[in-house]
Amino acid sequence: MSITAKERAEFEAVIGLECHVQLQTTTKAFTSASAAFGGAPNSHVDPYTLALPGTLPVLSRAAVECALKIGLATSCTIRRVSRFARKHYFYPDLPKGYQISQFDEPLCEGGTVEFPMPCKPGEKPELRSVRLTRIHMEEDAGKNTHVVGTPYSLVDYNRAGVPLVEIVSEPDIRSSAEAVAYLRAIRQIVRYLGISDGNMDEGSLRADANVSVRPVGQAEYGTKAELKNMNSFKNIEAAIEYEIVRQIEQIKRGERVVQESRLWNVEKGISIAMRSKEEAHDYRYFPEPDLPPLSVDDAWIEDVQRALPELPVAKRRRYVEVLGLSEYDAAVLTADQAIATYFEAAHHDGAPPKLVANWLASELLGRLNKDEKTIEQSPISASALAGLTKLVDDKTISGKMAKGVFDTMWATGKSAKQIVDEEGLVQVTDSTAIEAACKAAVDANPKQADAYRAGKTTMLGFFVGQVMKATQGKANPELVNEILKSLLGG
Repeated sequence: MSITAKERAEFEAVIGLECHVQLQTTTKAFTSASAAFGGAPNSHVDPYTLALPGTLPVLSRAAVECALKIGLATSCTIRRVSRFARKHYFYPDLPKGYQISQFDEPLCEGGTVEFPMPCKPGEKPELRSVRLTRIHMEEDAGKNTHVVGTPYSLVDYNRAGVPLVEIVSEPDIRSSAEAVAYLRAIRQIVRYLGISDGNMDEGSLRADANVSVRPVGQAEYGTKAELKNMNSFKNIEAAIEYEIVRQIEQIKRGERVVQESRLWNVEKGISIAMRSKEEAHDYRYFPEPDLPPLSVDDAWIEDVQRALPELPVAKRRRYVEVLGLSEYDAAVLTADQAIATYFEAAHHDGAPPKLVANWLASELLGRLNKDEKTIEQSPISASALAGLTKLVDDKTISGKMAKGVFDTMWATGKSAKQIVDEEGLVQVTDSTAIEAACKAAVDANPKQADAYRAGKTTMLGFFVGQVMKATQGKANPELVNEILKSLLGG
């Protein structure tokens, strides 16, 4: 598949996402069976999970509370009375032959998700906002495993009945990169709220994408295809990009885009037609007769609202407006709640916020990524990083010396102060001693001094190097530069 950049520019992608988030509750949505991930196949089941005759659903209050949290966090309107419905389809992973979901009266309506687009260090991230159509509650299905080379499949019902929220966006997304940034924001929010771990590899976060294209400037939407089976951010971006190009190619050939569901084939890097896209009437929705309407009063909503943590959007704004961080650094530090927690622990330990942000975003996260470690696995604690940055801030050591200290901290677990004391790394700030070293360097290199005075200002670096060598790297670089310029007449 290939189209030219000019052909691509003639069309605009229109993307909406349906994001399923497994909720971290102890029990399943409508029964007391365990909702824990893992376990031997079919070990987290009970008579209701298996749809044995005579069993009835009982709604989990914890699941409702999780749904309220994500609804309030995304500024949804909370329905005081919502209802569950039966969504019928027949597949081995669905023991009852229907899924309990919410149809025309969902718990949460409207809302928005705000997020920064990725950018390079030093750049200002572009902020985006995607409107939500609704967030509704439902139960998960089981898991089918198709055994290659055999005529049968295996079914594990451990996941069947685990509570979900489905977050349905408006078709506001215009690129595969923006779709991924939006999904990362969803994962970020649910992790901050503590309602899901958002792990795509475990199925805690799953997304289907509705993708269409239209000529630039056209108001009417094109025919959409729904993409399924995308189990990572990388695959989601690749699948959406493939589908955009596929549809543009079809239109260019004079063919009609068909509304259908398509599976993403990870190995081949292509999407494959699965079935024509279902409409609501295909599922034969009707009200769930075994569950009363879900009633949520103002007091419950207010209790949940008060308990919400500071969310990523508010935290980024505070880091910029109150702590004076750049928008790029604020976006990096709030991308993961564990990183934000680490940063705040270091900052509250008395370290300057800008300095901590610089060391955390560049040195620490860079080293963690290289060693494939998470922030929780860092051998340098928040308190230890705070200690290092305080030594830099009060000019006990220079930034260059601090990098060496950081390496030793990483390798040994020692504190910055301990390393500085043991290795005698205190920075020389005595202007008299530094001036003597600078004068000695200038006197010993008259040709280079004349070259500098003749306009070759790059020679200043040569003299700085000579002084740092003479002082074993301990001279304060700012004082060295200032004194050398005075001695050389610069």
